[in-house]
Amino acid sequence: MLRRLLLSAATAALLFAAPGLAAAQQRGITVASTTSTEQSGLFGHILPAVTKATGIAVRVVALGTGQALDVGRRGDADVVFVHDRGAEMKFLAEGFATRRYPVMYNDFILAGPAADPAGARGHDIVAALRAVAAKAAPFISRGDRSGTHSAELRLWQLAGIDPNTGQGDWYREIGQGMGPALNTAAASAAYLLSDRGTWISFRNRRDLAVLTEGDHRLFNQYGVMLVNPARHSHVKVAEGQAFIDWLVSADGQASIAAYQIDGEQLFFPNANDPNG
Repeated sequence: MLRRLLLSAATAALLFAAPGLAAAQQRGITVASTTSTEQSGLFGHILPAVTKATGIAVRVVALGTGQALDVGRRGDADVVFVHDRGAEMKFLAEGFATRRYPVMYNDFILAGPAADPAGARGHDIVAALRAVAAKAAPFISRGDRSGTHSAELRLWQLAGIDPNTGQGDWYREIGQGMGPALNTAAASAAYLLSDRGTWISFRNRRDLAVLTEGDHRLFNQYGVMLVNPARHSHVKVAEGQAFIDWLVSADGQASIAAYQIDGEQLFFPNANDPNG
């Protein structure tokens, strides 16, 4: 009898605790983000601090920015964290978010063979791309609707060049993330545009070197947005906003600034960005 009473009490206790356990298990969000934040190692650095500060577990789906925004449009993520301001503003205008928060920035670089057969070295990205096209030097494009791919296409347009005319010859789209694009360029002694964060973390450089940098047109800013719950009622508003609030807080910005590889800082807090 006593045993039955104890078992009944234990069962009741578990049933009573179940809602609390379920709530605890729901303290997690999905973030659709760009491959550069994941492949650079930034998320590996900041997410433990996010969870410690907020109690929220973050699952990252790393894709090109265009695909990450599509995930947000479908309601398959609570938050999007990307780097293509034009595409982000379109996402806002369409009503899939109500606010964009600038988080951090770095820049793009043009990498290529250290010998630089195209003569692209310098600080003028337009002149560099014109030199690559003039020499029909091998160029690897991500071709994946990512923020980096969008930036690359804008820069070709500024250079007055349609790179598609070189398709199958010197210009090759691979439809993959930044890491695979860098590996392909390294293996084929080709030029490519890369975000600096992934470049710093990339180890298989072979003969690749940074050839063009420092042009203001290579500025690269990241923004974060909560998916609009008016579009998708299942969005975890409180948890998603807590993640965003941590990113833009003093602690979040300090954690981003502290992420370095071999003494090089990969991302700069938006608090330090006059264009924020």
